[in-house]
Amino acid sequence: QAQLVESGGGLVQAGDSLRLSCAASGRTSSTYSRGWFRQAPGQEREFVAAILWDSGNTYYADSVKGRFTISRDNSKNTMYLQMNSLKPEDTAVYYCAVRSVFRGSKYSPQSYDYWGQGTQVTVSS
Repeated sequence: QAQLVESGGGLVQAGDSLRLSCAASGRTSSTYSRGWFRQAPGQEREFVAAILWDSGNTYYADSVKGRFTISRDNSKNTMYLQMNSLKPEDTAVYYCAVRSVFRGSKYSPQSYDYWGQGTQVTVSS
């Protein structure tokens, strides 16, 4: 079992930046990739970004490409999401997740095995 704890959310104005962190513990030695998803009220959970844990290759949703950057620190077993030029439509609860093995699609929440509790990001206009 892996435990994930997100932090770094908050209330900001449009154009501001935030950095989210996702600290992992427990059985995380088997990690194929990790990702960030977000869920706004009344909407489905959607893919934001993912990183392959060994290679560091990154993938982004079109809506955040060029504004968000996903990264990792293997020594700290922590993943980050740097969010710049935030927009009101980025408002959501942000979740980090671990995909233990190569199965399914990196863009689908169903492919991930472990989830954090989420951190709220609110962007005012």
